[in-house]
Amino acid sequence: MYRTMGLLRLVGVEDGSFRPFNRRTLGTCLLCAVEMFGPKIEKVKVSPITVDGLDATSKLSEMLRDMDFEAILLGGITFAGFNIINVQQILKEYSRPIIIFIRDRPDNRAVREALEKHFDDWRERWDIIKSLGPVHSTRTRPDEPPIYFEVLGASSQWAEEVLRLSAMLCRIPEPVRVARLIARGLTLRGD
Repeated sequence: MYRTMGLLRLVGVEDGSFRPFNRRTLGTCLLCAVEMFGPKIEKVKVSPITVDGLDATSKLSEMLRDMDFEAILLGGITFAGFNIINVQQILKEYSRPIIIFIRDRPDNRAVREALEKHFDDWRERWDIIKSLGPVHSTRTRPDEPPIYFEVLGASSQWAEEVLRLSAMLCRIPEPVRVARLIARGLTLRGD
C-alpha cells in the first residue's frame, strides 16, 4: 500500500556499494543525497567519498548547499565503511533536524572495538558516535519489524512521525530508500 509523506521536504542520504577487490572502485564509494517533496523527487546529488575516510561530512555539506529541506534522513552514521558523518557539524551548519535511520539495533560495543582495532584516529570517530542522542525504536509499518533511530535538533516524537509518514512502500523512509537505490545502481553500473 502506497502511503504519502504529506508535504514534507526531506533529504535522504545513503551510500552505494564498494568492492575492495575491484581496482576501478578501490578506495571510493558514492554518497547520494535525494531531495524529495512528498513523494516527488526534486534533486539528486552524488559525490565520491573515501572508503574508511573522513570526508563524508564535507561532501554531504557541499551536496546540501542548494537543496531546500525541512529535515535530513541519514541511512546510518557510517558510510563507505567507517567514513562517519559528523551530524553535530551538519546540524550547526544547516539548523535543520537530522534523523539517523538504522535498520537494526546498533551494537556500539562492537563498533568501538572495530574502530580501536583498525583506526589510529579511532577516538575522533568514536567521539562523533558518542555525541548522538539515545537510540529509539518504532514501527513505521505494522506488518514489518521495528526500525531504530537517533535524532538531533527535534523531539523523538516528531522524528517518529516523520519516519512513519515517509515509510511509503516499506519500513525504510522513502528518501533513504531512493538514495540507496540510486547510489547502488550507479555503483554497480558496468560491473
